Amino acid sequence: MEPPINRICLSQTAKEQLIKLKRNTKIDQWNILCRWAFCRSLAEPTIPSPVPIPTDSNVEMTWRVFGGEMSDVLAIALKQRCYNDNLSIDKETLASQFRLHLHRSIGYLAGDPNLKKIEDLTAIALQPHGRV
Repeated sequence: MEPPINRICLSQTAKEQLIKLKRNTKIDQWNILCRWAFCRSLAEPTIPSPVPIPTDSNVEMTWRVFGGEMSDVLAIALKQRCYNDNLSIDKETLASQFRLHLHRSIGYLAGDPNLKKIEDLTAIALQPHGRV
């Protein structure tokens, strides 16, 4: 399946938030934390605000690195979410929505005062709509 975006470039703010999440959860890999964040945002009932997202950090990864074995499933989930939100599923919209979802939820996770260890991250995933 063709990915919605080839290269994922994070903002400096997102990088700093991921560093905090790495420290708290002890999850070393950017891509795994980004997957958690992306799924957390997809569980949110609202559409992410269309804000500009700079690509001013040195954190980059390909879609395949981001998604790993789940890359096709995550691409399908993004398409379904865009369809449910009455958005186009063209490549540009998918790429934009992916970036918005990813950055929104990196901020959510990093700003959660209850997220202090990996078990707290899994507890979020088990809550309705991914919220505690």
